[in-house]
Amino acid sequence: QVQLVESGGGLVQAGGSLRLTCAASERTFSTYVMGWFRQAPGKEREFVAAISRSGGNTYYADSVKGRFTISRDNPENTLYVQMNSLKPEDTAVYYCAAMYGTNRLGVNEYQYDYWGQGTQVTVSS
Repeated sequence: QVQLVESGGGLVQAGGSLRLTCAASERTFSTYVMGWFRQAPGKEREFVAAISRSGGNTYYADSVKGRFTISRDNPENTLYVQMNSLKPEDTAVYYCAAMYGTNRLGVNEYQYDYWGQGTQVTVSS
């Protein structure tokens, strides 16, 4: 069972940038499709971005496309999301998630097998 730990969240002004990191516990990290999700107060958790096992394919929610970039470093067992041009509506707890057994990029929570504990991102106006 892979353990995931997010870091890098914080408070940033609108227009600013943050890079979130997700460290995975297993050397088999490269066998998982990885994703980022977020949950704002009073809202359901939503898909942000996903990346294939090799990192060659990515997919983004329309709300972050062109501003966020998902990437991974398989030898370092680490997932990233670079978030630029942040908006107040990006404020949420951000979670990384791992999907085992497929290389299809998932956009639904139920497709992912393992989750981190989340990191808070707050964007002030």
